[in-house]
This record gives sequence, C-alpha cells and structure tokens, in this order.
Amino acid sequence: MIATRLNDKSSFQGAPRIVKRERSFELPLQIRVAGFDASGKEIREYTQLVSISSQEATFQLNSKVLIGSKLSLFVDIPKTYLLEKDLKLEASGRVTFIKAEEDRKKKQLVFLRLDKSYRIRSLPSNTI
Repeated sequence: MIATRLNDKSSFQGAPRIVKRERSFELPLQIRVAGFDASGKEIREYTQLVSISSQEATFQLNSKVLIGSKLSLFVDIPKTYLLEKDLKLEASGRVTFIKAEEDRKKKQLVFLRLDKSYRIRSLPSNTI
C-alpha cells in the first residue's frame, strides 16, 4: 500500500508549472514548409516566418495541418555584414498549436515545436 502511494503522482497534476519563456525573434524570412496536410496529402508551401526561437517557430500556412503533424522548415538566411555567406537552416518539428486567420491571406497561424536537431548549410551567394 505504501508503494502505491509513492508511485501515485495524481496529486501533482493540478500544480502550476513554472515555464521559462525563451527569447523569440521576429524574423520575416522566406521559408519553405514541407510535410503532410490534414488529409494526408504531401505539401510544399512557401511562406514567411513570423517568429523563431531555439524551441519554436511560428508561420502562416494556406494548407490545413493537424496538431501533432510533423513538418520540415527550410529557412533562407541572407548574408549580412556579420555573415559572409548565405545560409540555409533546415529544421523539423511537430505542430503544437493552430490559430485560424480570418482576415489574412493565409488560413492558419501555425506554432511548431522544433526538434533538437537541425542543420545549417552555407550556400553560394547567388542562390537565394
């Protein structure tokens, strides 16, 4: 009986969780989103990044996706005075939240929880 009480964690379910918010950057960069829509059809849609952090990316899509869907992002990062070459960030993750956009061109605002693995490639300057 004591063992069942120790393993029972139901008393912690209603406890408030302290969540550390991470700094998010609003970067209106061109991205390509790839994955599958709500009907299972493959999508490859170009759109613009709204914001990004090391854990989450936000963007708008015309294609309808479901929460839990796995999507891949391809972000073109142009060279700047700090970056010598154009870069391409390749990341993937799962959709955690979707907000319907009624007054905008795109249909959904998508929140993507990014996987810990990602890839950054250097590109020749004339490809973007």
